[in-house]
Amino acid sequence: LLDRLGTWGIDTQSQVVVYDDCGGGIAARCWWLLRWLGHDAVALLDGGLPAWESAGQPLTTEVPSPAPRLFTRRRHEGAVNAAALQQDSDALLVDARAAIRFRGEEEPIDPVAGHIPGAVNIPFDANLDEEGRFLPVASLKERFVTLLGDRDPHSVIHYCGSGVTACHNLLAMEHSGLRGSRIYVGSWSEWITDPVREIALGSSDSDSTST
Repeated sequence: LLDRLGTWGIDTQSQVVVYDDCGGGIAARCWWLLRWLGHDAVALLDGGLPAWESAGQPLTTEVPSPAPRLFTRRRHEGAVNAAALQQDSDALLVDARAAIRFRGEEEPIDPVAGHIPGAVNIPFDANLDEEGRFLPVASLKERFVTLLGDRDPHSVIHYCGSGVTACHNLLAMEHSGLRGSRIYVGSWSEWITDPVREIALGSSDSDSTST
């Protein structure tokens, strides 16, 4: 990974801007990955490619050939594995998937439907307005402060299906000044690989829990 980033012309001094065409749902994972490696100079283009095009900015089909650089890892932090998650009784677990997947009513990707017991559902796309841009900072902050109550942001662990859109919720919290939440990287796709781990169905854990 470090070699690949260096091949793309990224070193510790590079300002990186990531984008996609789906409201940052994918690009946020790249943003988080660079932050996880200790690269703080990374930003997400709000609104992504559609916003760029609507602003009349230029596009090209030319494939760049950047000069290779040395990318150095500075730290690894903010990631949680399944074992650590199960041992953290104080964690506030936030599921970024659509409500229909959280409740286990529909699962188009993974072989098992449902959610991790104790999780709350905060679909990532509700961080966006109708144009696919992030909501104002005050609105984002209100959304997550309501979730946190008197908890510290460090208590929050985000997950989704495969650890991608969970990063969108983490970015939204960081953008609104609520810093320090973490990602369960393996997310639901990993959680269900161990039949001993419990799963929950419905909108709350009281609806149905099984192994």
